[in-house]
Amino acid sequence: MEINGASAIVTGGASGIGAAVVRQLAAQGAKVVVADLNADKGEALAKEVDGVFVAVDVTKTEQNQAAVEKALELGPLRYLVNSAGIGHAQRTIGRDGEFASAFDLDAFRKVIEINLIGSFDMVRLAATAMTRGEGDDDGNKGAIVNMASVAAFDGQIGQAAYSASKGGIVGITLPVARDLSAAGIRLNTVAPGLIDTPIYGEGPDSDAFKAKLGESVLFPKRLGDGDELASMVMELLTNPYMNAQTIRVDGGIRMPPK
Repeated sequence: MEINGASAIVTGGASGIGAAVVRQLAAQGAKVVVADLNADKGEALAKEVDGVFVAVDVTKTEQNQAAVEKALELGPLRYLVNSAGIGHAQRTIGRDGEFASAFDLDAFRKVIEINLIGSFDMVRLAATAMTRGEGDDDGNKGAIVNMASVAAFDGQIGQAAYSASKGGIVGITLPVARDLSAAGIRLNTVAPGLIDTPIYGEGPDSDAFKAKLGESVLFPKRLGDGDELASMVMELLTNPYMNAQTIRVDGGIRMPPK
């Protein structure tokens, strides 16, 4: 498929991995919808890459649909990358034997709703719009990449909700790819390891913390860079024979219990 002149949507596109993907898509000529809750960063990035910012809470179907409709205004929608997500750390049981100390079910539901259901909602809407486009000589009409995490496989203490949400992303990869194959749309998943994003903060203390984290990576012994992760996303979007796969991008790390 031709990227130049096509439109793309990146959820969570205002910062971190999502922003790196936005820049790489735009560098190849895509018109990118930066779908995010952070208007300041999202609008600035959209201006930088000649794209469009759309305020999107991925738990709101009407906002997801608005992003898809905006993308269709920019050009044929061929690409979607779901990078929006949150984390939550809490042990399944507390230390005092009280029911109230057990994992907060509302927090569990929120993580699942954003990371898993929000991603699936965007997939079903964007893929529907992609079916309206013209396929290339092989019948390709679109490509989608979802963002999981190594926590889907190596969940740490307190990561029940996050691991469940990312494990769900891994779990839907094959069946959704099978669903979409009849329409000429491919779907793959990336499972990042420890990636250097704004979540770790800035300054000397942050740098020291990240350096310590990096020691647990097999090689190279550092956190991954957003552009390194984005390059794999781009490979999955553009390689026509990559379909229904979950790819770890993690420097070989296997996360310890804590």
